[in-house]
Amino acid sequence: MVVRQALPNLQSLRESVQRTNAYPSIRLFSHSTPPSQFIRNVSFIPAFKFTRPISTQSYETELSHDSRKVVDDLISNFTKKQFEADNQELRQLGLKLSPQIVEAVLKGIRSWKIAHKFFLWAKTQSGYSHSCYAYNAMASILSGVRQNAQLKALASELVDSRCSMTPGALGFFIRCLGSVGLVQEANLLFDQAREMGLCIPNNYTYNCLLQTISKSGFIRLVEMRLDEMRRFGWLLDRYTLTPLLQFYCNAGEVEKALNVFNQMFEMGWVDAHVLSILALSFSRWGEVDKAFELIERMEARNLRLSEKTFYVLIHGFVSSHRVDKALQVLHKMHSAGFSPDIAVYDVLIGELCKSKEHEKALRLYSEMKNSGISADAGILTKLISSACEEELMAQLLEEAGDDHDIEIQKLLYNSVLNGLVGHGLVDRAYRLVKMMMEGQTLCDNGVEKFFKLKGIMYLNSTSFTIIINALCEVGRLDEALQLFRGMDKIGCEKDVLLHNNLINALSNADRVADGLDLLREMTHSGFKPTQFTYNSVYGYFCRKGDVVGAKSIMKEMWYCQHEPWIKHSTTLVKQLCKHRRAAEASNFLFEMVEEGIVPHLIPYTAVVDGFFKLQEVDQALELYHDILSRGYKPDVVAYNILINGLCKAKRTSEAQDVLNKMLVGGLVPSTVTYNSLIDGWCKSGNIDQAVKCFSKMIGDNVEPNVITYTTLIDGLCNARQPDGAMMLWNEMEVKGCSPNRITFMALISGLCKNGRPDTALFYLREMEKKELTVDRFVYVALMDSFLLNNNPQSAFNILKEIVGKELLPYPIDKNHALVKEAIAKLSYHPQTSSHIAGILLAASTEIAPVLGNRGSKGGVDILWRVFNLLLDAAKSRLGFAIAS
Repeated sequence: MVVRQALPNLQSLRESVQRTNAYPSIRLFSHSTPPSQFIRNVSFIPAFKFTRPISTQSYETELSHDSRKVVDDLISNFTKKQFEADNQELRQLGLKLSPQIVEAVLKGIRSWKIAHKFFLWAKTQSGYSHSCYAYNAMASILSGVRQNAQLKALASELVDSRCSMTPGALGFFIRCLGSVGLVQEANLLFDQAREMGLCIPNNYTYNCLLQTISKSGFIRLVEMRLDEMRRFGWLLDRYTLTPLLQFYCNAGEVEKALNVFNQMFEMGWVDAHVLSILALSFSRWGEVDKAFELIERMEARNLRLSEKTFYVLIHGFVSSHRVDKALQVLHKMHSAGFSPDIAVYDVLIGELCKSKEHEKALRLYSEMKNSGISADAGILTKLISSACEEELMAQLLEEAGDDHDIEIQKLLYNSVLNGLVGHGLVDRAYRLVKMMMEGQTLCDNGVEKFFKLKGIMYLNSTSFTIIINALCEVGRLDEALQLFRGMDKIGCEKDVLLHNNLINALSNADRVADGLDLLREMTHSGFKPTQFTYNSVYGYFCRKGDVVGAKSIMKEMWYCQHEPWIKHSTTLVKQLCKHRRAAEASNFLFEMVEEGIVPHLIPYTAVVDGFFKLQEVDQALELYHDILSRGYKPDVVAYNILINGLCKAKRTSEAQDVLNKMLVGGLVPSTVTYNSLIDGWCKSGNIDQAVKCFSKMIGDNVEPNVITYTTLIDGLCNARQPDGAMMLWNEMEVKGCSPNRITFMALISGLCKNGRPDTALFYLREMEKKELTVDRFVYVALMDSFLLNNNPQSAFNILKEIVGKELLPYPIDKNHALVKEAIAKLSYHPQTSSHIAGILLAASTEIAPVLGNRGSKGGVDILWRVFNLLLDAAKSRLGFAIAS
């Protein structure tokens, strides 16, 4: 194809550009033909020189002398201050009206109101009726001054008058409507004119309509009109496809846009304007490399971008954080003979500074100066605040000079403070401000000279905000407060934001007393604390679980019509519930209601969860039903808490009822919802219901996770269904859900319970290969299972691992009795009795020196546990008499 030869990468753009369409794909073409195929199936006409429609004048002849006099007289009459519609002269002039004269008068009147008055007057004159060109002349005037109401009325009047229209005249009127956004009216006029026989639209008329509706988002309408053009046999040309390309690009329909572009390329209709549309669209879609590729291909074909396109591309590339490509476009802009303005340099230097490419920013700054453009305050502040060295800051301040007014100068000096703070030199910035306040001298370098020269008059609230915020961030609150107090001495005004930042920092540093003092000072100074102010203090009390403090500040903030933030209230109730104070948390929420504050559902559900964790199920349910009675609608999280709490309380049937209500309410259960129910059915011994719940979970397209599988595997093993557990394990691996250590241990211990220690041992070794930590009970269960299967040798091998890995249980551990019994059995069995004796003798040999070392408490503890277990079992079976 031609496209592959000239633009080889364009064929792959469809695959490389991944973008979600802004509008659904609508197939309106016959036989479900997609737009790309539709365009291919239509015959194309060769490109011709496009002329805009005959706007209003269809006559080649000049007005006669008499006609010109009539025009002048009409204009004179209608523009008089004392206009009289019913006078003898106008009646006589009305008899001489012709379409040419009416058009000439309309063009000669400067006021749209007077022109409209004349237009309405003219249509009432005997023997005269407006032509389509008169209507177009009036439409042009009204659209030019954006008089939409009058223009809509004019369109209706045109239809009602049954005025016949040429295809070009109808196209012009449609474009007038489209120019002021009256797309639906333009579409309606087109249909009415065609259906009433007022006009037979042609290719040009359709192009005007497509150009109008392509500026809207009506993709269905655009494709419908294209289908009409095909059915009526009209040919598509470049003026059909160019607005269509623009439309698809604006709508984000990448595939369709590329189809249109390729068709235009094959027909030789791609020009600079078309390539610019696509390049700008790729830039907007974030496909900077594709956009830049198109620009280079344009250069290869000697197609030139417009100056405006250069500007838009540079801004677009910067917005996509591709300043490298933006700089290359700037170079191409220079090569094309265009001179960038200061806005282009500003956006480029700003992005370079933001990207910490300060050397490039400075080079661009020098280029800008050499081209005769003086830097404004915006560019200088960006450069100064990103500079790493004070000497460079001083040089830029010197270049700025004293030509700027004092506010601009303050902005520049604040950029120095911002730069120092941004580079971590908080102390240096702090000392510069202190120097200006106290008239001290530090090291007298470049920047300091400028600051000392200007003095305190160049400090403002922003200067203090920069330093105080920086000091707060590094925890130097005393210095921040000292600087804050010093603002009054130099007459620098404080603001609400500065108070808020300090109060928030003090509260976060657990200095709430200082924060409250500052809050009182703030109100006494006439500042109104904001919602943020109060919530900074309220948040402190909530984090600390201080109900009294929280209530106190809450009452004050509610008096000022500020609401406490949900996250803080939730933190408080969670803190209370964490310390088993769910009842107190519940009372706190009810007191909020009494104060007129309506708590959010989230803290309520946190308290319900707190009651469940205390196993106070009835209180939890009572609070939940009270929440419902107050008009709250539970969300998925609230339902999950309720279901989980009921399942933990072994009231799984009630939890199932809650799930049913959840489904009736139109909510979609989450993985957490089903996990709770599956665990509840497993714990209650109803494995069939658990499996049924799992099946419903899969059927509802809710993805099970490792917790789901672990719970079911454990439940199936407990229900003596190890084969089902193994099938689930295999399914888990097929679906790519990796088992964790809990899953492994559930399977291993479950297989041991079901008399399959050999299979369990295989998975234990797999677990060890993955370097997952194995708990003591797994080894004990495996050893016990081998004994039950009459495999003492394997049981002894596991015992050796238990001893070697220092996993012997303490006497208070429930596994202690199992290990003791296992040792007794192995001591008695002929295959292992001698090995048990060997371990016992080794332990007794090692324990003597360790006992002598009183400082080695850990060693004594381990060896005593080995020795006591072995000795206790050995005494009962072998009759060893070893003195302890």
